[in-house]
Amino acid sequence: MKRFPRRQLLLGLAALLLTSHLPAHADEPMDAIHKRGRLRVAVYNDFPPYSDAGKGIDVELGRALAARLGLQAEIIGFMAGEDMGDDLRNMVWKGHYLRGDPADVMLRVPVDPLFAKEHAQARIFGAYQQEVMGMARVASRIPAPNGSAAVALEVFTREKIGVEGDTLADAFLGSVLQGRLRSNVSHFRSIGEAVTALKDERVAAVMAPLAELEGALAGETRFAVEEARLGELSPKRWAIGMTVKADSGDLATALADALAALQQDGTVAAIFKRHGVTLRSN
Repeated sequence: MKRFPRRQLLLGLAALLLTSHLPAHADEPMDAIHKRGRLRVAVYNDFPPYSDAGKGIDVELGRALAARLGLQAEIIGFMAGEDMGDDLRNMVWKGHYLRGDPADVMLRVPVDPLFAKEHAQARIFGAYQQEVMGMARVASRIPAPNGSAAVALEVFTREKIGVEGDTLADAFLGSVLQGRLRSNVSHFRSIGEAVTALKDERVAAVMAPLAELEGALAGETRFAVEEARLGELSPKRWAIGMTVKADSGDLATALADALAALQQDGTVAAIFKRHGVTLRSN
């Protein structure tokens, strides 16, 4: 029979004894969060209607999730990095050298299997909205964005359409119809600026995620605002949800349960309605 050195055996027993006297789950995130009394929720800055200057859908949702867990919400706004991988690293699983420790949870993250596989340090779950591409338009001049793009978008060989630069809408309009629309695609630094151009009649339409158009034009009745149901457009819709650090399974479970309860009792729907945004849960 193999014999273990006495020193090794004693060290092993000592470790076992010390472990047995530690409180259960001492290092689990939920314990630390409950002791702190606050849920740190990361949301994007300058991203209306989801989050902007301490207001928005994600800010309210973060507070509702915290309250459901018996906690106060600490909303942490941050500027988007070069890509979402940077945002997940800085705000979820590692932290930032200037900001310090990461948040407990980050909102408005794509709930996508391929994206999740590429970012294994984060646990992505809890879809609370299905995003779709939308169009705001002067209805008397621009037809509804339905069917074939070759037919529905041909008008933009003559009329101008606004987009936020370097976005899905920008890429789509620049490539569709063999690039024939490019000279009439007006680029803006934000969807808000594009919507201002629409109101000022500098463009006849704006293409962007529908929720962002609805938020920017809430209460405005001069324009048609609807989903762009174009056959060539991909993806047709994409889910957004939340993320925590990969090893924070107990926190993910608690947040998923809290979200389900808020969806069931109508809290989530009420938050979206207050901001003039259509909730698409499936």
